[in-house]
Amino acid sequence: MIQDIYPHKLYNEYNPAAKVQENSPVLNIYNGKVLVHTEKFDNHIIAFPLKKEMPEELEYTYLFRVDDIEYFLWNEELREDLIPEGYAYVEERSIRKAGNGPCEEVFAATTGKHLSDWYRDTRFCGRCGTRMALHDKERAMSCPACGYVAYPRIMPAVIVGVKNGDQLLLTRYRTGFAYNALIAGFTEIGETVEETVMREVMEETGIRVKNIRYYKSQPWGTANDLLLGFYCEVDGDDTITMDCQELKYAKWVQREEIVLQPGDFSLTNEMMRRFKEGNEV
Repeated sequence: MIQDIYPHKLYNEYNPAAKVQENSPVLNIYNGKVLVHTEKFDNHIIAFPLKKEMPEELEYTYLFRVDDIEYFLWNEELREDLIPEGYAYVEERSIRKAGNGPCEEVFAATTGKHLSDWYRDTRFCGRCGTRMALHDKERAMSCPACGYVAYPRIMPAVIVGVKNGDQLLLTRYRTGFAYNALIAGFTEIGETVEETVMREVMEETGIRVKNIRYYKSQPWGTANDLLLGFYCEVDGDDTITMDCQELKYAKWVQREEIVLQPGDFSLTNEMMRRFKEGNEV
């Protein structure tokens, strides 16, 4: 999956003392687009600009480090005439194409996008409207007027593999992602993740489930959430009543007939593959 970058390791602790260096990689992210080296990207290699290649006098925000390399953020769009030679903006989603690498840079782009979105959306205090400032000790934004401190928000969401004997419930979204998927949805306030599993499966397909079992989690900066994977079993009638506004496809599929997504980045694809191979929990 996208976070499986061994032998490399992500250290996401905030370091307010970190200083950008000339050779520091910069994640320049704006509206879901990331600045990457064009020629290398065409050859499925992800490479970000270094600070020395960026325009002068930009103010950078420390993100994290991978091994001993510290990454910094500039989350404004550069004017066309200021974009470093050989670089261009690409959609963050396109970085997750099969074959793109190195794996640690793909994960850095997705994690950086999550943090970039949060910094972008936390520029002003949600209580009094004053412009926020970086906290001097931790990953947070603080309001100099009313003292409110805002921390990064991670939205929990579930991925659900609904089993019916040797069949798995597969779906496809009406818009956007064009490949097979599993039932998915965000947890509501006051709801347990197990209740989210039951509600989302019922809302999207009209199926009741039982024997809900946790499988694995995955950070998913693309949607700014934490994915929690579950397997469960159909409870009673297996007739599908599809939510036609959200889905264009929902069907019970035999193990051997499951068509996987391209690439190995997603928890969804891993869960489908494990069921296909008979290795689900």
